[in-house]
Amino acid sequence: MRLAICWEWPWRWGAAATGRWLCGCWMRRLCVLPTRRCRAIYRLSRPNLQTTATDARNAMIRKRSPLRIAMMGSRGAPASYSGIETCVEQLGSRLVQRGHHVTVYARSHHIAYDRPTYRGMRIVKLPCITHKYLETLSHTMLSTLHGLFQNYDVVLYFIAGNSPVAWLPRLAGQKTLLNVDGLDWRREKWPPLAKKYIRFAERLAGITANVVITDARIVQRYYQDVYHIPTTYIAYGAELPHRPPGETLRRYGLQPGGYVLSVGRLTPENNAHHLIEAWQRLDTSMKCVIVGDAPYADAYKARLRAVQDERIVLTGYVFGEGYWELASNAYAFVLTSGVGGTHPALVENMAFGNCVVVHDTPENRETAGAAGVYYDGRLGAAGLTPVLAHLLASPEKVAAFRRKAAARAAKKFTWEAVTDAYEALFYKILTKKVEKSGFLG
Repeated sequence: MRLAICWEWPWRWGAAATGRWLCGCWMRRLCVLPTRRCRAIYRLSRPNLQTTATDARNAMIRKRSPLRIAMMGSRGAPASYSGIETCVEQLGSRLVQRGHHVTVYARSHHIAYDRPTYRGMRIVKLPCITHKYLETLSHTMLSTLHGLFQNYDVVLYFIAGNSPVAWLPRLAGQKTLLNVDGLDWRREKWPPLAKKYIRFAERLAGITANVVITDARIVQRYYQDVYHIPTTYIAYGAELPHRPPGETLRRYGLQPGGYVLSVGRLTPENNAHHLIEAWQRLDTSMKCVIVGDAPYADAYKARLRAVQDERIVLTGYVFGEGYWELASNAYAFVLTSGVGGTHPALVENMAFGNCVVVHDTPENRETAGAAGVYYDGRLGAAGLTPVLAHLLASPEKVAAFRRKAAARAAKKFTWEAVTDAYEALFYKILTKKVEKSGFLG
């Protein structure tokens, strides 16, 4: 792309208008009004693009031909950190199976995988600023600049904090979608200035992206009520690769049905310390297995590991076959997190048929419904201890909740249904027939 694309940029509007743009007031003009002219400049500056590109794209859409899709804003694939990366891997690989061309942008310092493709997805590894507050946005910005030259049809961003860069692909004629995930500003790890930035990014989401996506109805209502931003709801998915007891259980000294499992990032707002404190109060030989880790949380992780109790097992990150084996053979699953939207680990363990013990929040109730066993997270370990004690003494009740969880997950949360919804949305947005307030999934 040549610098001619900058002709419509704000500094040509005058000082006053430029000031308003810097405050976000003119972002819509930047994204919408210059688009037609920028597309013409873009086509002229790319000799390999024909002037009939729009007609060709419309023909492709009518035939539902393969799309060129980019995914940005995550740490990349293979999944090795959180639910966002799992979503990228599961959604991207299924889109590839349907004939689409998928590119996943990965952080070079985080993804050790060194092959150019993974499960059919092209992996583009780029550097970033390795800093707690700058890593995600710096990598997404660099990925976006790279993507401007790749002729993608759609760019799917993850995390609301990336909304300030979601307008750039639109200058090149690419459609952008933003999955905002949960309400990240509620997390204790962010200082006041970072929380203000996240709230600012939430407000921008409806301006910079063509479509905003949420995976929880609670979050969808929040964006509508607070910012008057219509969003599209697409649920999270879960796969069902049940695994018998094997090497992973042996490695950690576990017996099938002899442990309670918890999965999540080891940050204070996820409250793993509540589970550890509750377990120390219980008179049981059963073990408590906590899977997860987190960068930039060394002090908190040291606090958890300082606990002297051989019944408590901290595994660090476990993905793939090892995680499936742990989830397939647990007595129950415990989610202590009180923030966020749909928690992928909760959906996955429901799909595995685990009895799920859940911090009582509106978002968690939306996910688990009547299939969950709830405790008052405001009480911390004091609220969790009696619930765990009752379930440990009531295997028949655990079995009943197992059946409920599996049935709910099979009905509401499958990756094939999620892929159907995203694929349909991609085609709709390319034909400009998408309803931003529609419900998919």
